[in-house]
Amino acid sequence: MSLPTTVLGTNGPTVGIQGLGCMGMSEFYGPTDAAEALATLDSALELGVTLFDTADVYGSGANEELIGPFVRANRDQVVLATKFGIERRADDISYRGFNNDPAYVRTAVDASLRRLGVDVIDVYYMHRRDPAVPLADSVGAMAELVRAGKVRHLGLSEVTGDELREAYAVHPIAALQSEWSIFSRDVERTAVPAAAELGVAFVPYSPLGRGFLTGAFTAAEELSKDDYRRHHPQFSGPNAARNAALVAPIQKIAAGRGVSAAQVALAWVQQRAEVHGLTVVPIPGTRKRTRLAENTAAATLRLTTEELAELEPIAAQVAGNRYADMTFTSAGRE
Repeated sequence: MSLPTTVLGTNGPTVGIQGLGCMGMSEFYGPTDAAEALATLDSALELGVTLFDTADVYGSGANEELIGPFVRANRDQVVLATKFGIERRADDISYRGFNNDPAYVRTAVDASLRRLGVDVIDVYYMHRRDPAVPLADSVGAMAELVRAGKVRHLGLSEVTGDELREAYAVHPIAALQSEWSIFSRDVERTAVPAAAELGVAFVPYSPLGRGFLTGAFTAAEELSKDDYRRHHPQFSGPNAARNAALVAPIQKIAAGRGVSAAQVALAWVQQRAEVHGLTVVPIPGTRKRTRLAENTAAATLRLTTEELAELEPIAAQVAGNRYADMTFTSAGRE
């Protein structure tokens, strides 16, 4: 099987219609296995996945270093996406700050290029929007990187429709990356319509609800002590029990079709392209080849009108926020 392809943005790169999120290969989801992660990267390329997504904040640079040799060995096939804008502190593992200052943008890209060992980044995202910095200044600095040949295309993450339009007026944006799944649909209020209007591709992260939609776990207590999902309100306490019940229709459809719940959830996201009239390239994250094969097989699965109608009410019933601190998202500005 080889994935069908599409184009990110009006003049962006051609990619497989499903990408790979590499974050979990370095941290956040419990113990990691570098050898299996690297084998998963190779397998992804064989299956037609060409968009590989990382960020400077994943493992505090370790994720870029991990995938760097793979990217360099397959540079003519890989569409490399990385991000800047979230800062961490060595003395406080829980700290997350935003930095969109133009001077920081220039420093961050050079650091990412060095860790990755490449000369140019295909898609460079502003990972989070810092409202304290004028958007035109930040995107202007990113546009300078395109002119300098360090970056080919620009992306934004977790911005509103108005913010996307404002940024696009400064420089074309190839892709908007935000959370979008059966459980999380706030982006449909303004971000998705703006992306469709401008011809910006949408790259949903966490299309499997961080594994919750697959039935991999039903409550935070089931996860390892170092799994950051333990801090997500949707997976804790009474919220977890209520939300686990909401997964039932997904599992029912999966059983009826002889596929997995993960494949149903991914098919739903892929079909948002037709519903909203824009390019959609989800980036489910996995560290295992078996999960990768399962995910990519969902790229051509089509849900019926009746099945989509059964899944439609779920998001409105989800209990709890998707982050403990919602300033980490665009939801409050939508």
